Amino acid sequence: MLSHLITSFVASSTFGIIFNVPKRSLLKCGLVGMIGWMVYIYLFLNGVDAVYATLAASFLVAIISHVLAKTYKNPVIIYSIVGIIPLVPGGIAYDAMRNFVENDYSTALPLAARAFMISGSIAFGLVLSEVLNQLIIRKKPKH
Repeated sequence: MLSHLITSFVASSTFGIIFNVPKRSLLKCGLVGMIGWMVYIYLFLNGVDAVYATLAASFLVAIISHVLAKTYKNPVIIYSIVGIIPLVPGGIAYDAMRNFVENDYSTALPLAARAFMISGSIAFGLVLSEVLNQLIIRKKPKH
C-alpha cells in the first residue's frame, strides 16, 4: 500500500510539473491524486468493478479540487486534471491498440471497451461533481 501512496503522489506531482502548475500547489496536487488513487484501490480490492471504483475516485478528486480551488483561490482545473492522472487507463488503452495492430480483435475489443468505459467514468465523475457544486451554489441564499 505504501508503494501505491508514493507512486500515485509522484505521478500526480510530476504531471503537475509538466502541466505547469504553480510550485506552491504541487504538493496539494500530489495529495489529490494520491487520495483519488487510494479510493480507487480500496474499492477495487474490495470487489467493486474498476469502472465504478474509477467513478467514485474521480468524483472525490473533483470535490477535493473544488474545495482546494476555493480555499487557495486557484482554478479548479489545476487540481482536477492533475488529480485524475493516476486513474487514466493508459495501460489498458495501450494493450488494446497493441492487440489491434497484431490483428487480435477478439482480445482488443474488450480491452478498448474497458478503456472507454473507465475514461467515461472519469469524465462522468468530474461532470457530476461540477453539477452538484453548481446546485449547491444556487441554493445558497444571497445576502
